Amino acid sequence: MKPLSLLIEILIILGVIIKNIEAEKHNKKQKERNVTTQVSVNEVKRLLSHILERRKLIKVIYQRENALGKKKIQRKLRIRGIQNKDLSKRNKKHLRKQAKKNFTDEGDQLFKMGIKILQQSKSQKQKAEAYVFFAKAANMGNLKAMEKMADALLFGNFGMQNITAAIQLYESLAKEGSYKAQNALGFLSSYGIGMEYNQAKALIYYTFGSAGGSMMSQMILGYRYLSGINVLQNCEVALNHYKKVADYIADKLEKSESIPVEKVRLTERPENLSSNSEILDWDIYQYYKFLAERGDVQIQVSLGQLHLIGRKGLDQDYYKALYYFLKAAKAGSANAMAFIGKMYLEGNAAAPQNNATAFKYFSMAASKGNAIGLHGLGLLYFYGKGVPVNYAEALKYFQKAAEKGWPNAQFQLGFMYYSGSGVWKDYKLAFKYFYLASQSGQPLAIYYLAEMYATGTGVLRSCRTAVELYKGVCELGHWAEKFLTAYFAYKDGDIDSSLVQYALLAEMGYEVAQSNSAFILESKKVKILEKEKMYPMALLLWNRAAIQGNAFARVKIGDYHYYGYGTKKDYQTAATHYSIAADKYHSAQAMFNLAYMYEHGLGIAKPGGKDDTGSTVHQRGHCLPEPRWPTVSEGLVFFLGVTASLSPSHFLHYVKQQLSRHTFHTFRRNFVICLWTHFCSFLSRSC
Repeated sequence: MKPLSLLIEILIILGVIIKNIEAEKHNKKQKERNVTTQVSVNEVKRLLSHILERRKLIKVIYQRENALGKKKIQRKLRIRGIQNKDLSKRNKKHLRKQAKKNFTDEGDQLFKMGIKILQQSKSQKQKAEAYVFFAKAANMGNLKAMEKMADALLFGNFGMQNITAAIQLYESLAKEGSYKAQNALGFLSSYGIGMEYNQAKALIYYTFGSAGGSMMSQMILGYRYLSGINVLQNCEVALNHYKKVADYIADKLEKSESIPVEKVRLTERPENLSSNSEILDWDIYQYYKFLAERGDVQIQVSLGQLHLIGRKGLDQDYYKALYYFLKAAKAGSANAMAFIGKMYLEGNAAAPQNNATAFKYFSMAASKGNAIGLHGLGLLYFYGKGVPVNYAEALKYFQKAAEKGWPNAQFQLGFMYYSGSGVWKDYKLAFKYFYLASQSGQPLAIYYLAEMYATGTGVLRSCRTAVELYKGVCELGHWAEKFLTAYFAYKDGDIDSSLVQYALLAEMGYEVAQSNSAFILESKKVKILEKEKMYPMALLLWNRAAIQGNAFARVKIGDYHYYGYGTKKDYQTAATHYSIAADKYHSAQAMFNLAYMYEHGLGIAKPGGKDDTGSTVHQRGHCLPEPRWPTVSEGLVFFLGVTASLSPSHFLHYVKQQLSRHTFHTFRRNFVICLWTHFCSFLSRSC
């Protein structure tokens, strides 16, 4: 049993040992576990502290992000609100814009209605209705209507002149870039009408006006540079300005024939304006109508022409023109047939455009050898109207009409040679025919002559000649219609309205307008200018007219210096101007005035500066008597003088001889007699 017990003991010992070993292992493991647990806690603590810090940071970050998020949301809401507001604003703007557009469209419609009435109306009452539409359109902001209203207020159309209101409108329009307003303000500044007299400012306004496209400003600047008015005289600059306007006019002339405007001179027989030959008196017109109805063919053709283009103060009336032409054509008038053909070729309300009818009437007139009919057939073949283009036929008809002296045919021949249409280019022949046509006042011929002189084509280049020719073309512009309205305003006693219109034309370089403006200012009936400004301004205008060749204006300048009107008394300057008028223009009044001055020693000093009384010229107090016709006895006595039959050139030669042969006192006495004699001789030849 011992081995068994031993084994059991051994097993028990082994068990204990194993148990101890396991216990040790367990303890070791427990220790290891405890250490691990302890490390983990430290780490956890460390981690927890980190986490706490992180949470704090996260909280802060979250709070910040939350705040930022709120701000973003608020911003988004704000943006949406703004967008909504912008949308509402845009809607409002759109609505306003649409309303404005509708408003503007309505203004445009009213303006167009006013223009239509102006174009179609014949009576002043109907034309006045047009300005009711312009006023409504102007209230709606229509700039063109505002320009029309400003012009009406300035020029006194239909008796509503108000220069202060006109200036206010022009200033508003100028801010909007209106070139018409710039031109008007320049004009008012140049005369000091309603504004300060300021030539520098006027020049600035004109410059802006011309840059914007104002043809009037271009003309004014052209005239100023041509004459050296407040600028350095410069022909090339003047040429540039005038050419722009002439190109514009020529383009209009090629589309339709120009209507020359009567330029009545107020200085001629002012006491009886109705008798002026430029305007047909109503009684005379009624008499012509009576003769036309009685069958006077020549009167029928004349009345037809007057109504066709609106001459002599008559309104353009195509129906009346066709009526009189048809009556004359039935009586066999070739001129009437040709004019009927012309009406159908161009087309109008009474005679709609019809090439076949035009060809028929032109052929009828041409068969009678009528120049207008021959020219008409030439035009049909040249442009291929109703017939094939045939330059040879056109040339043939133009030559036949030109030989009969018809200026339009002469121009067409010149144009064919100038452009090489159907013929070889020949500038010499072109110049020849243009020159012939220009002598009859054919405007396009004058224009092409100016072109040739401006470029040196076929002739030696001449800036001065080109400018003078261009100026003549420019003066055919539609603005020349103011000559008639100004004349009728003067005749009706509306002096201020007449002056403003003439003064604008004077500023543009029209010589007749310059003398008419000076004549009105001299009368001192003007209310829109201070009295002390009238004589100086009149003298300025007389001087401009005199430079352009007006003999009456030259005498007037002499008078102003003699009497001291608008300037200091200066007998010598007066005598100089009288001498120019007498020598260059053979003015009888200038001769009379010179004779008086020689007789009294005024302005003509003896050697040493003394006259025969011993006093100096400027100490004399004599005044020139009012102009008068010489009596019969005076005329008979002086007519017996030896110089009565002398021509002006022989007369001047006689004066030089007398100066070389006689003393001053003897010469003065003889010269007075000589002047009187020549004066009376001139009157006798004039009568």
